[in-house]
This record gives sequence, C-alpha cells and structure tokens, in this order.
Amino acid sequence: MRHVADALSESVLLILMSLASEPRHGYAILKDIEAITEGRVKMSTGTLFGALNRMLTGGWIRRAKSDDTSRDKQHYELTAKGTEVLEMEVARMRLLARRATARMSPRRA
Repeated sequence: MRHVADALSESVLLILMSLASEPRHGYAILKDIEAITEGRVKMSTGTLFGALNRMLTGGWIRRAKSDDTSRDKQHYELTAKGTEVLEMEVARMRLLARRATARMSPRRA
C-alpha cells in the first residue's frame, strides 16, 4: 500500500482527478485535464497511456463498459484502491497547504 507521504506525479494525480467524477475514454481524459488546469497542462497521449497502463496494473483503475463503441474507445474508471490513493494524496496536499499557510502567516507575539 502507498504511504501518505509518497507524492503522486502531477500526471497521475490529474488522471485520477479526471476519473473521480465519471468513467472516461482517453481523449475525454486529456480534455478534462486541460479544463481542470485551465489549459496549463496539455498532456501527451504517450504520457496518458503510459500512466493508464501503470494504474491498470496497480489496480487503481479498470476498464469500464460503455455504450460508445466508436473506434474501439477504451473507457476507464477508478477502483476502490484508486479512490483511496486519490483521497490520500488530497489529504497529503491539504496538510502541506496548512503548513505552508502557517509558515507564511506573521508570527503573533
């Protein structure tokens, strides 16, 4: 199991975030990531499918059934393990944000 201190790569985090709301196929994941990041991240298909394959192998996502069979699109969805990994990463980031905020606040006498 992943330890809470182990940070995810930004690519993996964004893919998990995209799949948190609904199953998606590859192109839809790419477009959602662009929306999530307000255009800052334009992930390549190589990065996307490499990460998807690692997450499939790790049991974080699975192939989902879909009515959209055009062009043999593969849809992906989070597993319980993937949801747990995403929740742990969000908790880790919240903790870091709190610590950063505390350090940036002026010290009270």
